[in-house]
This record gives sequence, structure tokens and C-alpha cells, in this order.
Amino acid sequence: MRALKPQNRLLILLAHASLWQTFTTEELRDWARNTGNWLRRQGCTLLILSHGSGVNKLKGQLSPQHRILNGLSSLQWQQDSAQYLVNWWCTGNGINANQLLTLYVGENGWQGDDDNNQASPTSIRSDEGLYLAQQSILEGAPPLSAHWQLLESNEQLAQHGMLTLSATLIFALYQSDEIDVLAHQIHSLRRHRGNGLKIVVREMSASLRYSDERLLLACGANLTVPHVAPLSRFLTMLEGIQGQRFSRHVPADIDTLLHGLRPLQLKGYMRPDDFSQAVISLMENTLLPEDGKGVMVALRPAPGLRAEQAMTLCHLRRFGDVMTVVQGRLVLFLSTCRINDLDTALKFIFRLPVNEAFSNRVMWHQDVDITSEIKRLAHSANIPLAPQATKPSAPRQSAAVADSPQERRQPVAFTLTTGAQENKHAEP
Repeated sequence: MRALKPQNRLLILLAHASLWQTFTTEELRDWARNTGNWLRRQGCTLLILSHGSGVNKLKGQLSPQHRILNGLSSLQWQQDSAQYLVNWWCTGNGINANQLLTLYVGENGWQGDDDNNQASPTSIRSDEGLYLAQQSILEGAPPLSAHWQLLESNEQLAQHGMLTLSATLIFALYQSDEIDVLAHQIHSLRRHRGNGLKIVVREMSASLRYSDERLLLACGANLTVPHVAPLSRFLTMLEGIQGQRFSRHVPADIDTLLHGLRPLQLKGYMRPDDFSQAVISLMENTLLPEDGKGVMVALRPAPGLRAEQAMTLCHLRRFGDVMTVVQGRLVLFLSTCRINDLDTALKFIFRLPVNEAFSNRVMWHQDVDITSEIKRLAHSANIPLAPQATKPSAPRQSAAVADSPQERRQPVAFTLTTGAQENKHAEP
């Protein structure tokens, strides 16, 4: 850039966020200060556009640099619109800060939208203190006051909720197969009755996955309460959301949410190339939170045990959990799994203790690290990463291939010896 010797120019640098991942905060500050001094001498302005995994980390590093940078902003896609957040922006007339604009694609390009101009439903009387709940929410207790109403089902609750504006609606969740219906009910309430409603989902039994919880929140729920929370704690959490207004954007099309926030509709063994394409496509899904898409772990079998044999010990039950064999290691990707839940997940997946079946394991949970490792494995195994891998349909097309019996032509039989068996074989 300096070799061009520009004068009085606007310079635009388009750089992937991974370009800055090796920079410390101090190095970024020094680079920005030195570059700013050079730009002032040249009479130029530099606009840097960064994209991809790692932008949140980069934004956090640049946020304190308001004395060096003239502006910092971010653009995030919200299913049917984009949110443009201006941290600060300096002009000759002053400084603008902490502004959030909703942008839509119109006939003349991007157009702004003012949420304050949208029509909202009105009510003759306030229902701020009204609680509508599914009858099992209170665990058999009667209504706590005259402001509480208990209804027989979530469906009745949703119907009554359509007549309120600021009430607290409390849904009960017993099984995971109820989530889709519940998501539609919450989405409809939020879109039709506005941001004044307080919508709560109480998990009555262990049924809510991390991805399901994010889906319900994205559809318009204010709060999800885990099943381990006792009734007293649940009531305290209800008090904490009183007076709040829902501030997140809820897309008009719920199918976009269901498609984008659900894990891969795949599970089990996949060929290395299909595995790589599926994980890369998930990493590039902008609807999922950065560094929250899942955990990848590479397991090296114990001496005398091959990776192909170790696969028979692995039972993947959830959609989005896939595995492959690369370089003598069993590589698993567990969708929407948190790093602190990995040990619990592995105990559930493997029929034998992981520490006995495997001698070594390496884990990755950040998007940048997972993407780098997938590309490294693909390069070492000569696996092409096609550009179309980012399309959601690509992993699904490979599902039939991944489940094909040709992938495991001859099962490998082996015996895991116990201490008693070893002594038996030691006899002459």
C-alpha cells in the first residue's frame, strides 16, 4: 500500500479476520497508530473491511482504540435484515456513538428502517402484572395470586396470549419433540403482540439441547429455565424479567430460523472428504454464534487398537454428531457441544472409558482453530475443499453416501482382554 505512494485518496482494504489473529492487542494498537500517522501525512483515508470467523475477537481488541481509530462499526446478518452497529464514528462535526440501524435490501439497495415508526398493538387496560401459565408449571400448587391464571395446555396458553400485550406467558416443555410446535407458538406471539410480552419456557424434564434453547430465544422467548432449577429459583427468575422489553430482532420467516439454527441433519461415520465439507459448511454458517458451533476432538487409539476398530465403540445418537478416520486417529465433531461438556458427552458416546480406549486426544472449540485443523487434515490427505461446500444442501447430499454400507465392507473383529483373561492366557 505504501509503495503506491498515494496522495489524497480513499483506500479500501478487504481482509479476512484470520489475517489479524496472530496480532496481540498491543501490536494492533501500534500498527493502527503508525498507519494513522502515515495516512495523515499522505492526506489519505483507509477503510478496513474484515469478515469471517474471528471478527468478534478483532472487534474486542479494537474497541479500546477510540483515540486512534476514527470509527468502528460492525454489520451482522439477522436472517431477513442486517443490523449495522456503530460503536463510534468521528466526523468534522462531532462524534456519533452506540447507534443501531436495521437495514433491508430494497429496490434502490440497502435501506434503513426505524423500529419506532412501526405500528404496535394497543390495549385499553394494562396487563403488565398478569401471569398466564401452563398448569403444571407450579408443580401442583394453586395460583399464587389473583393475577395468576393456569391453563391446561400450551396451545390454550398461546391462544390466551394473543389477547395480551405485556403479560408474562409461561410455557411447559416436557419432551424434545415439542420444541418445533413451541417455537412456532412463541414466534407467532412475538411477531403479532410486540415486544412487551414476557415469554418464558420452563423445562419440566431434561429435554432442551443447547441448539434448541438458542432456537427458542431467537423465536422471541425472554427466558428459558432449566429443569434443575427448583420452584423457588424459578419464581425469582420470573421477578427478574418484570418490566423488561424484548429488544432482539425476530425474523418474519420462522423457517429461516429452523433451518439456520438446527445442527447438521447428519450423524455417524462419514468419509474424510464429506466430513471436512460438512464441518466447513457449519463453520461458515453466520446464523450460529461464533465459537459456539461445536467441539472437534481427535482421539488416538491405545496401542494394539486401530482407529477403524475404535469406531465400533462409538455410538453417535444426535443429529450433528459425525466422525471420520484420518491419519490413524478417530476424529469426531460434536455439534453445539460446549467444551466444558465434552467429558460428559464422550462418556455417553463410548461404550468403554475413553482413557482406556485411547492414549491421546486433542480438542478444538474455536471456529478459527477448527477451520484451520480441517484444512490441515484436508491438505495432508489430499482432500479437495470445494467452494460449494458452504451451501446447506451439500452435507445432506452426502448423507446417503455416508450411510452407504460400502464404506465398511468387512467388519473388524477384536477382543478387549480383562485382567482375568490375561491371567488365563498366561497359564502354560
